Amino acid sequence: MTTTLDRYTAPSANSVLVAGPHSGPGRAERAKQRLSTSQGRNPTHIGISRASPWLARWCGAGVLALLLPVTAHAHVSITPRASTHGATERYTVRIPTEGNVTTTGAELDVPEGVIVEVVQAPAGWKHELKRRDDRIVAMAWHVEVKPGEFIEVGFVARNPRQGDRIVWTLRQRFADGTVTDWTVDPKGAVRPTAVTRLTSAPRP
Repeated sequence: MTTTLDRYTAPSANSVLVAGPHSGPGRAERAKQRLSTSQGRNPTHIGISRASPWLARWCGAGVLALLLPVTAHAHVSITPRASTHGATERYTVRIPTEGNVTTTGAELDVPEGVIVEVVQAPAGWKHELKRRDDRIVAMAWHVEVKPGEFIEVGFVARNPRQGDRIVWTLRQRFADGTVTDWTVDPKGAVRPTAVTRLTSAPRP
């Protein structure tokens, strides 16, 4: 069993798609299309306002700032919360900073049976991919997220063909050196925001 760690730094103006070892030309192209199907889905810094629930446009940035009331329940999470067995799915990881300490990174462990095919590299940020026997088993994003802001990063993966859910291990790192695990709550229960439930795809 061989474990390797790949480091990537994206150009300042573009998103880079990194294909996994299990993605053929056709599958990689379809995965790439999933990451770029709609405008504004590239990862961007998004400010959180305590006053207004409306969307406003950042001057000169060409991106939307999502103004939402801050809640105590916001933390690193993954969507969608439901998918189907064996599907090639686009996943989005949201990384907010709700307290007064800047976020410096986030980590995700890829569960057994999940095959990561394409990773979206945030422009100007860094990420690392940990591989074991050519399979991506973990991802880490190194990015500064100031208080009151969040970012979203994405990847495309093929779901397991069995099981009723995927439990993602999610961690958040802060500038003061602390690390928070957002997989389970204080009572030891798995958080819904770290779970993707799986069902069988409907037959044609």
